[in-house]
Amino acid sequence: QIADGDVPGASVQAASEAEEKIAMRIAITGTSGLVGSALTLFLESHGDEVFRIVRREAVRGAREIFWNPDRGEIQVEALEGMDALVHLSGENVSEGGWTEEKKQRIYKSRVDSTRVLCDALIRLERPPRVWVCASAIGYYGSRDDQELDEDSPPGKGFLTGVCLDWEAATKPATEHGIRVVNLRIGVVLSPKGGAFPKMAAPFRKGFGGVLGDGQAYMSWISIVDLLEAIRFCILNDAITGPVNAVAPNPVTNREFTQVLSRALSRPAILPMPAFIIRLILGEEKSRELLLASVRARPKRLLDAGFSFQHPDIGAAIQWILRHG
Repeated sequence: QIADGDVPGASVQAASEAEEKIAMRIAITGTSGLVGSALTLFLESHGDEVFRIVRREAVRGAREIFWNPDRGEIQVEALEGMDALVHLSGENVSEGGWTEEKKQRIYKSRVDSTRVLCDALIRLERPPRVWVCASAIGYYGSRDDQELDEDSPPGKGFLTGVCLDWEAATKPATEHGIRVVNLRIGVVLSPKGGAFPKMAAPFRKGFGGVLGDGQAYMSWISIVDLLEAIRFCILNDAITGPVNAVAPNPVTNREFTQVLSRALSRPAILPMPAFIIRLILGEEKSRELLLASVRARPKRLLDAGFSFQHPDIGAAIQWILRHG
């Protein structure tokens, strides 16, 4: 969660100052997670009304909407007339081993929950004008140093399959006339949780080093830019379909290691060989997460005029360390 003082201010990249002042009614799933909790505060700082979609009984008068995606239940009428819906909920892919049960939870929490929302939206008389549905750069699989944009074909692997079905689950809404944005989110860097504290921990103790051969590309985005990008997509009617939510300058693991080492004034002399990572995480999880190489570019955001506050990894890490 981001503290009030860390919520980014008004962005210079919105289409106009008038747009920045638009107050919207926005429903969000996943508001207890890193991105969802930060997005709630961020949107409220713009004067938007945020309605949390929650799995427990909704508290009357608290701007909450009940759903139980496992049972296909949702308060459909509560979504009537919303300006936007943002779908962020999903099982954490990095925690725990990738057992068949875990993989089922990863899949169902994304694909099945999206189908529940889609079924609800197409039944509304006044559906939200835009649905921003999370996806992930796992769509591209591991592609070495190949530059990828939203028109690049999908890769191979478990996460690619999840992303393909995840995005396909929104198609009935598109066919129903709802503008859908499939936000392919990269590694989110935040001072409040997620990947960065875990990546920085060994460096702080003097045990940092490259992963594998250090040549794998990481497509990342600061939490600040991700929040701005979500609201930008909501406001910009020209944006539709897949959108890479990544910074314009992906880095290799070796480059990331060097920048983080300098920022923390700690050595980076203990590499983690690939075979050790496979032993710890398992072959499939290590191949698709820590050792995967994704060099994605945010072409559609850049073409639409989006301006990143943290386009480079050095600036992002410095901001995170100041706010950690």
